[in-house]
Amino acid sequence: MSSEEKEYWVAQLRQHLGRAKSLRIEANADPRMGEDRLRLRTWQAERLARTYRDLLDSERYHHAARFFLTDLYGPKDFSARDHEVERILPTLAATLPASGIHTIALAIEVDALSEELDAAMVTELRRARAMAKITEKTYAEAYRRCGHRAQRELQLKLIGEVGESLAALTRKPLVHAALRIMRAPAKLAGLAELHTFLEHGYNAFHRMGDPAEFLDTITTRETVILRQLYDGVAQPFNIPGNT
Repeated sequence: MSSEEKEYWVAQLRQHLGRAKSLRIEANADPRMGEDRLRLRTWQAERLARTYRDLLDSERYHHAARFFLTDLYGPKDFSARDHEVERILPTLAATLPASGIHTIALAIEVDALSEELDAAMVTELRRARAMAKITEKTYAEAYRRCGHRAQRELQLKLIGEVGESLAALTRKPLVHAALRIMRAPAKLAGLAELHTFLEHGYNAFHRMGDPAEFLDTITTRETVILRQLYDGVAQPFNIPGNT
């Protein structure tokens, strides 16, 4: 990437960090929101684990699938990672390659968008008095009432782009060496969450090799599920032809 492209991604990273932080502050103003968000995200993570059981059970794809379900999109609170990025953003901009800035910016954009969409889902599930026990039916109904189809499609697109960006990082041998060398210093500097995210992602995609089939599987299945949810299909998480 050129220096102009790097500056662009630094600016995007700063913007998405601010948005994610603002959304979390707003959510945490409601004492019940943290508990409800965790319940929703746990349900979503369990659904994803069922949808991608074959990838999780695959020797080749297991680590990449686990990374997507835990480090990129799952019940984990990413506040610590985002705080670390915000704290050392000038240093990151000066020292990290543009491809690394790009990867982090995309991941935090996914984080911010997920915060927004999950907050809307919690509101709808509460309205339906379905927050205590989420089912496929109540989840699908809340999903449709929220609308936000364009944002859902963007979320899926961004997740694919994070995967492609991580795959591009694995083609840079110096990145692997730098991540290994920086493991202990990052922990001492209070940057363990950020380093873990980058290292887990790099290692998962490095082990997998060509990511095309993996990313295509996720995009195809989630696109079908998204369409079935909005169309009101009775069992929206069942993928035709996927056993």
